[in-house]
Amino acid sequence: MAISGLGKGYVAFSILHFLQFVFAITVCALYGVELDRTRKANEHADGRWVYAEVVGGLSALTAILYCIPFILRFALVWAWNMILFILWIALFGVFASMYIHQDARGNSDIQRLKNAVWVVLVNALLWLVGTFAHFIYWWGHRERRSRFTGRARV
Repeated sequence: MAISGLGKGYVAFSILHFLQFVFAITVCALYGVELDRTRKANEHADGRWVYAEVVGGLSALTAILYCIPFILRFALVWAWNMILFILWIALFGVFASMYIHQDARGNSDIQRLKNAVWVVLVNALLWLVGTFAHFIYWWGHRERRSRFTGRARV
């Protein structure tokens, strides 16, 4: 089946969801190292890293669910994307305030966490793009009714 038969929009959304999934899993891996380190030290997990894992997990699960055909027609898809965008921006704010201005000085852990902040920002921007794209898609494919009686579909 050719791309034109499948739909260019579907292919574009599939690429977007694949990128969202990959970056969400990357964030889970980058911050999961810190959770594993605290687990091995028999300490309590810091809530900031747990929050990063939860947001990454929710985003990865959402990106996988969006691969189901016709799920993008639901009205709440773009609203859920907006919620995920807000969660990613909050995550960016938390870790940017901790690591952006910190000097790594050869410390690979600090450098990894500084790099993770930029991966979080890219993921937030991907979810923002997804929010607008899904809203435009929903707006163009919503069910329309006639003006006077509301019975006929237009």
